[in-house]
Amino acid sequence: MTHRAAFPAAEAPPRDKRTNYPEPFAARVAGRTKRPLGDIFGLRNFGVNLTRLAPGAASSLHHRHSRQDEFIYVLEGEATLFTDQGETHLRAGMIAGFAANGTAHIWRITGERDCVTWKSATAAASMKWHTRLTTLPQS
Repeated sequence: MTHRAAFPAAEAPPRDKRTNYPEPFAARVAGRTKRPLGDIFGLRNFGVNLTRLAPGAASSLHHRHSRQDEFIYVLEGEATLFTDQGETHLRAGMIAGFAANGTAHIWRITGERDCVTWKSATAAASMKWHTRLTTLPQS
């Protein structure tokens, strides 16, 4: 936790552990760097992550949450969002939201540039075991 009132998000340290996924799934998110912004300020009721995905990387495995709401805002770059409704091209300035028990989702970088997103979700610490993995979209 910081004692600073504010500072640039890019200066926040990246998460110590890159993923909890075992291989071969960890390789799918190998190009993902998460900066847990909310943790820095001791936020407990919701999480905030600044996430950079390199070309070819995925945000996670294709999943839905049973209790957690999730919201993303694309800050820079482009990605392809895969949901139960199909594919959507995301670009800077776009938003997406996923209610608890809603659509399964994942976004992947299919282009040549990094994509940076701001993600907010209800407190992950109490919700992390309520994520159900679903069928992975074909790449």
